[in-house]
Amino acid sequence: MSTAAFHVAGLLEKMTSSDKDFRFMATSDLMAELQKDSIQLDEDSERKVVKMLLRLLDDKNGEVQNLAVRCLGPLVGKVKECQVETIVDALCASMRSDKEQLRDIAGIGLNIVLSELPPAATGSGLATNVCRKITGQLTSAIAQQEDVAMQLEALDILSDMLSRVLRAGWLHLDRLVPLLEEFCGLEDDELRESCLQACEAFLRKCPKEMGPHVPSVTSLCLQYLKHDPNYSYNSDEDEEQMETEDSESSEQEIEDAYSDDDDMSWKVRRAAAKCLAALLGSRPDLLPDLHCSLAPALVCRFQEREDNVKADVFAAYIVLLRQMRPPQGWLDTMEESILADSSLQALRGQVPLVMKALQRQLKDRSARARQGCFNLLAELSGVLPGSLAEHMPVLVSGIVFSLADCSSSSTIRMDALAFLQGLLGTEPAEAFHPHLPVLLPPVMACVADPFYKIAAEALLVLQELVRTLWPLGKARVLDPTPYVVEMSKATLARLRATDLDQEVKEQAISFVGYLVGHLGDQLGDALQPTLLLLLDHLRNEITRLPAVKALTLVAMSPLQLDLRPILAEVLPILASFLRKNQRVLRLATLAALDALAQSQGHSLPPPAVLTVLAELPALVSESDMHVAQLAVDFLATMTPVQPTCMVEVSGPVLVELLQLLRSPLLPASVLMAAEGFLQALVGTRPPCVSYTELLGLLTVPVYEQARDGGPGLHKQVFHSLARCVAALSAACPQEAASTANRLVGDARSPHSSTGVKVLAFLSLAEVGQVAGPGPQRELKAVLLDALGSPSEDVRAAASYALGRVGAGNLPDFLPFLLAQIEAEPRRQYLLLQALREALGAAPPDGLKPYAEDIWALLFQHCEGTEEGTRGVVAECIGKLVLVNPPFLLTRLQKQLSAGQPHTRSTVITAVKFLISDQPHPIDPLLKTFIGNFMESLRDPDLSVRRATLAFFNSAVHNKPSLVRDLLDTILPLLYQETKVRRDLIREVEMGPFKHTVDDGLDVRKAAFECMYSLLESCLGQLDVSQFLSHVEDGLKDHYDVRMLTFIMLARLATLCPAPVLQRVDRLIEPLRATCTAKVKAGSVKQEFEKQDELKRSAMRAVAALLTIPEAGRSPIMADFAAQIRSNPELAALFESIQKDPASVPGAEPMELS
Repeated sequence: MSTAAFHVAGLLEKMTSSDKDFRFMATSDLMAELQKDSIQLDEDSERKVVKMLLRLLDDKNGEVQNLAVRCLGPLVGKVKECQVETIVDALCASMRSDKEQLRDIAGIGLNIVLSELPPAATGSGLATNVCRKITGQLTSAIAQQEDVAMQLEALDILSDMLSRVLRAGWLHLDRLVPLLEEFCGLEDDELRESCLQACEAFLRKCPKEMGPHVPSVTSLCLQYLKHDPNYSYNSDEDEEQMETEDSESSEQEIEDAYSDDDDMSWKVRRAAAKCLAALLGSRPDLLPDLHCSLAPALVCRFQEREDNVKADVFAAYIVLLRQMRPPQGWLDTMEESILADSSLQALRGQVPLVMKALQRQLKDRSARARQGCFNLLAELSGVLPGSLAEHMPVLVSGIVFSLADCSSSSTIRMDALAFLQGLLGTEPAEAFHPHLPVLLPPVMACVADPFYKIAAEALLVLQELVRTLWPLGKARVLDPTPYVVEMSKATLARLRATDLDQEVKEQAISFVGYLVGHLGDQLGDALQPTLLLLLDHLRNEITRLPAVKALTLVAMSPLQLDLRPILAEVLPILASFLRKNQRVLRLATLAALDALAQSQGHSLPPPAVLTVLAELPALVSESDMHVAQLAVDFLATMTPVQPTCMVEVSGPVLVELLQLLRSPLLPASVLMAAEGFLQALVGTRPPCVSYTELLGLLTVPVYEQARDGGPGLHKQVFHSLARCVAALSAACPQEAASTANRLVGDARSPHSSTGVKVLAFLSLAEVGQVAGPGPQRELKAVLLDALGSPSEDVRAAASYALGRVGAGNLPDFLPFLLAQIEAEPRRQYLLLQALREALGAAPPDGLKPYAEDIWALLFQHCEGTEEGTRGVVAECIGKLVLVNPPFLLTRLQKQLSAGQPHTRSTVITAVKFLISDQPHPIDPLLKTFIGNFMESLRDPDLSVRRATLAFFNSAVHNKPSLVRDLLDTILPLLYQETKVRRDLIREVEMGPFKHTVDDGLDVRKAAFECMYSLLESCLGQLDVSQFLSHVEDGLKDHYDVRMLTFIMLARLATLCPAPVLQRVDRLIEPLRATCTAKVKAGSVKQEFEKQDELKRSAMRAVAALLTIPEAGRSPIMADFAAQIRSNPELAALFESIQKDPASVPGAEPMELS
């Protein structure tokens, strides 16, 4: 016998002593021994310890009992599975005992055992087996026992177990749910509450498995939602009569009738409301049926007398409304708009009933009840905009009642103001017109409220009110005269106060901007003092930013207000802001300057304009592209209205702009702004800068590079310069022909450098279409010759130019291009690229005569060995189909069954190019063919399936309406592609080494990319539990797949936390494995970098999981959180991720402790 076993045997002997102190001390010593990690018991010792502790659970001494039950916790981890099952059997048997104390001890013991079980995610089957045993025995015990206290205890244990290990509970739902229904029939409200809470837990934790029981649970909830035996809900007349009675005598009568202390029925009603909320939230697929059965019942219960219950009834109805919201991207087409409208029709018909039920609640004495009304109505107006317009008298009356309520806390008034602001955004303006005389005074009173939050919220309401009731650019239906002066006086009075809170100041300044911008012509003599007050706040460092934004609103107003009294002072102040480090201020200032240039351009004083323009060159910089874009936009606006001033500053500005155009990171928006500015410079009469001079400045970097052999320009720079050359030619069409001739000369000259030729071809691609037939005839030979250039850049530019120029002269170029593709196999790729450009730029009607020839040619090249060539062919086919979609799309589908694997993958890729992110006439036709094309997921060829997944991903991302109705068929095929196939893994010998190649990896990656896209646009159509199972598998896959699934897991934690929470234990294990993995010593640098990126991505997923409120209750999550805290490397990584708001979308940083 080992030393530990000998010591334990001694303790067991003492436990049999008749002296309770001996038994207590021996049990305490055993507890200390079991808590040691080093202790190891043999089989005989295990059996004896278990037997003795179970005996002591029925000890006469309570302290010994308590200590013995606490020993069970550490014992579970030290004995074999069969002994744990023995403990569980004994405890479950004790739960049926006649002794209340023994039942209590057994209940504590079961909870302790459950808390110490190893998580199912670790691979141990102990938890599942034990929970299955507990569920079965407790279910029987509940059915056999008549003692309500015992039944409640058993239900609590089952509920706790369900939150830890779900799957075991699922096996017994068919027995548990009928028992719960049976117990609800007993006259015990506490038992009913526990039963309904258990149903709620089942619905939240295992909604799919509860499917067969939904009708019975729904019926149960509806029955007990109105369970109020101590109160009679009489007719409206009775209620009105009761309200007119003296409140004190009414309350006394109610107290005499029954005592709230004795009434537990409200807990039953609350549990029923929460259960209904869980049902609505967990089964969106049953929404049409649930809406029909539950919505009327919930509306009827809006009259609930208990505030706690009423709040939960409102919450359940809000869950129903949120489920009714159409998913993102749903209303992509007219057909789906009609579908969504029909699904909301039932809700629309219920609005009058809702309003009738809430009419009295909106004036309830309880602020909490009114708060719930506002939340519910706000959700309803968001789901059905415009549906509350005809009920505006009731709403306005309720809002005014709450705004005038100074007896309650300020929260209810803020809620009323927030609701009114939202209502102004969703309901038609005409609905508010008759009620404005009643609505405006209490809002104005809130503006003067001493509490800053109420004043700020009221000013926001006024902004929305002015913007909604008197919109810009439309005829005024409502006369603003009676209201303008009152709003102006109240706001200006607040602005002139010296002790005003910053938030109120900012909102007041913002409102002044809206008031002047929308109703400035009604202010009369008050306009100038208002503008001067705005000018004063512009000078104040604290209020300058909101003042700049308000000035922008005033300047953009179509009322064409006279701002000359302040312009001379405003412009130098704005110029000084352009030098400030505060980026937000610079952006707002540039927007204000642009608005002033558009509306007051000719009135701006030249000296002040020059002050502003002197600050602009420094802003046209690569260091901040957004600021640069706004600066160039402002220059383009200013040039036509102040050409004299622009002449003086154009030199420094152009130097910086031309430097900016050489940036390889130039965004398209900045390039468009630069084109507009250059066109404005040559468009004035006389031009600020001549066409020839500007053209020379644009092209000089390329020519200088050719002469001095300096560092080469980036490829993107040539495209940017070519676009600018084309913009100049478009602004001066009389110069286009001479420019094209010069470019042709540069392209042909043997002395031209590669850079000069590339710029010439790219510029000709844009200019050649407007240059006339002369240069085009000469250009054909030059372009064809350039396709044989030794420089790849020249060849690519010539190919692009050939297609673009050809699109402008199809009869001459297209037959020539098709002939060249046949005759020049070595230049085939370049010529196909030219054809692609021509098909994209030419009008569809112009292409129809050549469609058959192009179709035949393209399908001859579908079986090419080069994947790049097949990709270009696919794009060409896609563009060609748009010429005659009904005819060519049918032919394209037939090629799927007729073609070889390469042809099939090319056809699928071609269909992908038919999908764009904007509405297109081909969309309805394409939707009828999508199902046939998606059948290619069954294709035996890997490349075809990969192309189909890429096509599906494009559809889900850009036009989810095309595939949403087919997801039931597509998803099983998609999930099939996420599995690792051993038959596609092979070993390749590389010298003395063997390298594993997974041919199925690309297809799996494509499948997981599709799954991520589905999360964003089709979440409502997914079975999240099934989806998560495949994400879970991906967490253990290849590096690339794991990176994708980590991102998906973080997104799922935000979008649907409940299903994620169900399996958080299983999800944590692969995350832990990734975070704690070590790279082998001697690995290359790339391996370390890959592992670091994997760790960071996994830690982002962990951070997202920790934002789920109940995730910390999981023992395995808590253990991993502790491990992160104790490891300096992991703790530092986690802290850096928490500080980066982009790492955990939509989540606030939180502590691990």
